[in-house]
Amino acid sequence: MVWVSGQVLQGGKYTIEKKLGDGGFGITYLAKDKKGNPVVIKTLKAVDPQSPDFDKCQQEFINEALRLKGCQHSHIVKVYEVIKEDFLWGIVMEYIEGKDLGSLGKLPESEALRYIQQISEALTVVHNNGLLHRDVKPQNIIVRTSQSEAILIDFGIAREFTPNLTQTHTALFTPFYAPPEQYNPRAKRGAYTDVYGLAATLYRVLTGQEPESSVSRVMGCPLAPPKQLNSTISDVVNQAILKGLELQPENRPQSVREWIQLLISQNSADDLSSESGIDYRQLRDLLAAGEWKQADTETANKMLAVIGKKSWYDVIRRDVEKFPCTDLRTIDCLWVKYSNGHFGFSVQKRIWHRVGGQPSVYDHDIYKKFGDTVGWREKDDWLEYDNLTFSLNTPHGHLPTVLSVGWFISGAVISSLSLRLAECNI
Repeated sequence: MVWVSGQVLQGGKYTIEKKLGDGGFGITYLAKDKKGNPVVIKTLKAVDPQSPDFDKCQQEFINEALRLKGCQHSHIVKVYEVIKEDFLWGIVMEYIEGKDLGSLGKLPESEALRYIQQISEALTVVHNNGLLHRDVKPQNIIVRTSQSEAILIDFGIAREFTPNLTQTHTALFTPFYAPPEQYNPRAKRGAYTDVYGLAATLYRVLTGQEPESSVSRVMGCPLAPPKQLNSTISDVVNQAILKGLELQPENRPQSVREWIQLLISQNSADDLSSESGIDYRQLRDLLAAGEWKQADTETANKMLAVIGKKSWYDVIRRDVEKFPCTDLRTIDCLWVKYSNGHFGFSVQKRIWHRVGGQPSVYDHDIYKKFGDTVGWREKDDWLEYDNLTFSLNTPHGHLPTVLSVGWFISGAVISSLSLRLAECNI
C-alpha cells in the first residue's frame, strides 16, 4: 500500500503532500497537520497483511518509534505520535528542513567537526538508553537549513545491547560504514560499533570518498589515510579517524565521548592540573616528542612525588588507592592524547577488565594474561624492562609501566589502579 498526494489520514488530522523517499524497509512522506505545519510520516513499505512476517514487521516498526521516543535530544529527530491507518502503522515525526550530510560535498574541517560533535552528543544519549543506532552514515544526518545544526535520523535498525555481551542481531548494515562485528549476527557489540560509523562518516565528509569497507580491509585491501586524500586535514583529526576505524573493537575508543576527546582535546591546550603542586610540563613535552621511554621514567618519578615516596619498592596499595584524581586524570589524558589512544592507564584498565581482572583484586593468572596482552611477556616469560619496545609499534596498553626500576606495574598495583580509575571516573 502506498499513500498518494492529497490523501487524508486520521479523519483529516494529516494530509499527505508527497513521498520524500524510501529505504530498505520504510517509506517517508511529507504531510501537513490541521494547522498546516509540515510533519514527516514514516511507514513500512511493501507490507502484505497476509504475509507470515506481517505481525513481526509491524512490531519492529512500532519498537522503532518507542526507541526514538525514549531518546530525546536536540540533535535527535523528534517523534510526535504513532498512528494506524487501515492496517498500516505510521510514525509521525518532526520535519527537518535541510540536506543530509552526504549531499553537502567536502566540508572544511572545522565545520565537519561541529556536526560530528553534535551527533556524538546524540549518540551518547542513545547509548545511555541501552541502544545502538547501527546505521550511522551521512545520509542519516540532516543539517538544518541556515542553522548549522545536525540531526540524527532513522532508527530503523537500532537495537538494544548489553556491553561486551554476545547477542543475536540481524546482520543489517550499510557497507563502508559498518565495522566487521556488524556483519556477524552473533558478536559482542558496544558503543564502539557506532564509533566506527561516526569515524567513517567524518572520513566521507572530509575527503568526499567512502573509506574502504571493513570486509575488504579484513581481506587485505588497505585503508587510505584521509589525509592522503585531503592534505588540509590536520594530523590530529587524521589519526583520530584512523583510530575510530580500527578493525578490532577493542582497539577503537570504547565510547563516542572517548573518541571525540581525541578530536577535541588535542586541538586545545593541555590541562596540567595537579592537587599536589606537581609540574607536568616535562612529561607533556616528552610525550609530544614521542620520547616514550623517558616519558615512562618521568611518569614514575612524578607519581612518586605525588605519593611522597622515594622508591616504588616502598609503595603500598593504599598509596595507589588514595592517589589524587586530578593528577591521575592529567597523567592519563597526556598519555592517551599524545599516543592517539594507544597508551594510558585508562587503556590498561579496559584491557585488565577484558582479560578478567577485577578492581582491587589480584590474581596471578589474570596478571599473566594482562602481561601477554600488552606485550610485557614473550614465550610465557616476563621481558626485562630494557627489552620493551618504546614505540607505537606495540600492543595497546604497553605503556606506561609506572615502575622504571627494572620491573613493570605489579598485579597488585594495577588492580588497585583499576579501582582508583573507576572511582575517579577515568
